[in-house]
Amino acid sequence: MPEEREGTATGSSDQRRDELVERILTSAIGALELLNIYVGDRLGLYRALAHGDASTASELADATGTHERYAREWLEQQAVSGILEVDNASAEADARRYRLPEGHDEVLVDRDSTNYLAPLAQGMVGTLRPLEAVLEAFRTGGGVPYAEYGEEVREAQGAGSRPEFLNLMGTEWLPAVPEVDARLRVDPPARVADVGCGMGWSSIAIARAYPKARVDGFDLDEESIAGARANAEAEGAADRVNFRVQDAGDPRFSETYDLAIAISCIHDMSKPVEALRAMRSLLGEGGKAIVVESRVAETFVAPGDELERYCYGVSVLHCLPVGMAEQPSAATGTVMRPATLRRYASEAGFSSVEILPIEHEFLRFYRLVP
Repeated sequence: MPEEREGTATGSSDQRRDELVERILTSAIGALELLNIYVGDRLGLYRALAHGDASTASELADATGTHERYAREWLEQQAVSGILEVDNASAEADARRYRLPEGHDEVLVDRDSTNYLAPLAQGMVGTLRPLEAVLEAFRTGGGVPYAEYGEEVREAQGAGSRPEFLNLMGTEWLPAVPEVDARLRVDPPARVADVGCGMGWSSIAIARAYPKARVDGFDLDEESIAGARANAEAEGAADRVNFRVQDAGDPRFSETYDLAIAISCIHDMSKPVEALRAMRSLLGEGGKAIVVESRVAETFVAPGDELERYCYGVSVLHCLPVGMAEQPSAATGTVMRPATLRRYASEAGFSSVEILPIEHEFLRFYRLVP
């Protein structure tokens, strides 16, 4: 018999059909549950449950300014889904008491935990906002500007990345590059360029971890920079972090920085080679460049693992349309494999690319050598 090729479906056509039917139905349930997590997050329902004893629907409605009948339906849905616990399931509907289990509170309300995933639901909702524009981009080969995804995506990206930046930037990530870690700790104050800084949490994290450093965050999205400035003020970091609606390739900033870093943004750019070339130009003598991107597989394999599936899903609906909003475009998409980054870096004038020894389930860290 011929050898089975990698990725080839196995089993009879009826089995494959039934498996796909089950998968789609399971995915639909998961999508609905994610949307209900969005409701609970945005209306403060989880926060109210986390800060009190078990609540009835009426008590939760009073605490959150919502309608009792909607609150009850949501509580029942959450309990049926296993996200909330109900103390007395056999009681009358208006007498049942619901609680947020220990452990679930960390995932749904603890914005400082690296396990905080409520922003994922917000991001998914925001990704659907310009869906008609995405369909039109499919037809025309155009793109969808980042701004059209609105505040949901912008806020979700900021809130989702915040805990990892604040917890890991100065304890695991940058200390894995000893010469960078050492330079950021001493005088004269090191200068850092954070390219594609978004809502600014990466810049703020660097400033918090390295009090001597001075950080400039660059981004072309005005709303993101406005949010970044507000975040820096709230965190007491505004004196050491400066945010600019500015192309990092502006000659005024050439040969100025000890570190240029770009986190999960190069793949979104229409002109990634030009962006990397700009990063290279920012570096002063002995300066270092670090790029962080998704830890996708080295080569295309189908079917792929869960990270690959996630990245491709986001790419189709968000990252590729954003990257193609400006033409001509490299049309990279979320799934930027190491070979692609190496090619871009070489074209930008870097001599080599090293993968840094930083363990992370979802991210890969690169040092670009000028």
